[in-house]
Amino acid sequence: MDTDVLVVGAGPTGLMLTHELRVGGVSAVLVDRLPERSELSRAGGVHPRTMEVLDQRGLLEPLLATGDYPVSSGHFAGRPLDTEDLDSRLPGRFIPQTVIEDFLTDRLADHGIGIRRAHELVGLAADEDGVTATLRHGTTTGTVRSAFLVAADGAHSTVRALLGIAFPGRPGTDTALVADVRLHDTRPSRPEPGPGGLGQSHTVAADGTWAMQFPLGGDLRRLALGGPAHALPRETPVTGEEIRAGLDTVYGPGVELVEQRYAYRITNAARQVADYRHGRVFLAGDAAHIHLPIGGQGMNTGLQDAVNLGWKLAATVHGWAPQDLLDTYQSERHPVAARVLRIVQAQGLLMDWAGTGAADLAATGELFDTLLQLPDTRRYLAARMAGLDIHYPMPGQPGHPLLGRRAPDLRLTTPDGPVRLHALLRTGRGLLLDPSGGTDLALVCRRWKDRVDLVPTDTATDALLIRPDGHVCWAAPGPHPSEHLERALRRWFGRG
Repeated sequence: MDTDVLVVGAGPTGLMLTHELRVGGVSAVLVDRLPERSELSRAGGVHPRTMEVLDQRGLLEPLLATGDYPVSSGHFAGRPLDTEDLDSRLPGRFIPQTVIEDFLTDRLADHGIGIRRAHELVGLAADEDGVTATLRHGTTTGTVRSAFLVAADGAHSTVRALLGIAFPGRPGTDTALVADVRLHDTRPSRPEPGPGGLGQSHTVAADGTWAMQFPLGGDLRRLALGGPAHALPRETPVTGEEIRAGLDTVYGPGVELVEQRYAYRITNAARQVADYRHGRVFLAGDAAHIHLPIGGQGMNTGLQDAVNLGWKLAATVHGWAPQDLLDTYQSERHPVAARVLRIVQAQGLLMDWAGTGAADLAATGELFDTLLQLPDTRRYLAARMAGLDIHYPMPGQPGHPLLGRRAPDLRLTTPDGPVRLHALLRTGRGLLLDPSGGTDLALVCRRWKDRVDLVPTDTATDALLIRPDGHVCWAAPGPHPSEHLERALRRWFGRG
């Protein structure tokens, strides 16, 4: 093999996966067909769960140190959601995709891992032992042999096309424009943040034209304009005149376009592959699922795909993974993206994305706004949009409120001093949290000490076995019996 894993596509998903493979101690080659990174930042919202995932790998603090990134309260169909309804200490933030890509690229470079740019995948052959990829670089064509290949090459995935993998779902029926802009509000009476204001808002005009925007730091903001006047073919260039006309329609005279940066058109296509695994080839991020970019769901789902898959690939390469560990990538991540597609489609309808002005939609929106006043509704939607309600199946384990869910970022007291739980996951290993003070759990766990860290603690908590991706796969309250622990260790960490 030339490398353990070949990652195709150097967007956020591919970069994060390559970082996870490095943490897992396996080799990876990252290739991208573009000669340089695109300056087009298609995403910008980083959700609380993704913030936690970055924190678990020690990436969050240095990322936030690169700039001043506004806190995002999140929204559902343009309706603001309250951060106090979340049980995470880390709020979401507006961090442009380009910033995240640059940051992860630099982190990989610090470890001697570069991106092979201008390498276009032109051929692919997989067998029982590995994958052979044919890559074209300029006038030169060569092959890379790897044990596994991951397609992180976006909505128009070459890997998917070469393997003939279907991408079922709904094609785009309507378009809207998206642009990074600087605006100047000269209106005599400026609205407060919310509809009609220039903060994070969703505003609809009488003719169905709508605008939605959020800050990107400083006076730069992401603007989306939709409705009948902007439902143009996707290849139609976005002009300053079109943006000015849309601003005037939605906000009235006085909101001026000072600068237009990158602009493009988006559609409401919604697709998902049926199988994320095809032998030794896996699909992640936009190569596996696409949808209307509402609420920043796409980039966050892709980053979390990478963290779910990375440790499982590393375990398989090292030879200790259970036989069906890689299959859990499908059983865990496919339902998550399917839920994302459904919730995004619901938001597109509630926002009247096509700008129809239909009376039925208006009535539905009024009812929804009433329901949104209920605390339980707000909490449910806030957790779902933030990615904090993800619950992976854990068959064969007794019920526990945390089983299958993300581990809480507890402040722990350990023999080595106080530490947050997230910091203990930076090694990419499993973690057994033992508050019992006895030898029972230690005796069971010792056969897995090469891949699971035992952490005694005086903190009042249940005993928890936590996977490298931060999800709890065994938990025991009270006296912390070791019953079922060995089964969970074998299930997720192989034979001891």
